[in-house]
Amino acid sequence: MKSYRKELWFNSPERREIIHITSQIQQCVDESGIKEGLCLVNAMHITASVFINDNEAGLHQDYEQWLEHLAPEKPYEQYRHNGFEDNADAHLKRTIMGREVVVAITDGHLDFGPWEAIFYYELDGKRKKRALVKIIGE
Repeated sequence: MKSYRKELWFNSPERREIIHITSQIQQCVDESGIKEGLCLVNAMHITASVFINDNEAGLHQDYEQWLEHLAPEKPYEQYRHNGFEDNADAHLKRTIMGREVVVAITDGHLDFGPWEAIFYYELDGKRKKRALVKIIGE
């Protein structure tokens, strides 16, 4: 069995941003040389998420509205966590969106269903953060 590891770095100029990373993950699969296995992609920061869904702008706007309704950014004082940083909402949003995804690799390609794509979701941006790609297989 082979193993591959790579970190992908992001520096979003916005507080929140959804970044389509499917092509970067497929590039990692290509670099790994693994034809059959599993690919894990996880956010390495507690205020970021990796998820799979449709690459559709309206859906991404719906995520923003829905998450902001569930855990509004402001007023900052509504959260006990806020003090040194004003990012409690980002922690809560990440809990909802999840930390990681696992995708099967078949014949050297990410084995997706129709319309599936991988996204990195920055929830408290304006600084450098990373996601881990770990691939195992043969």
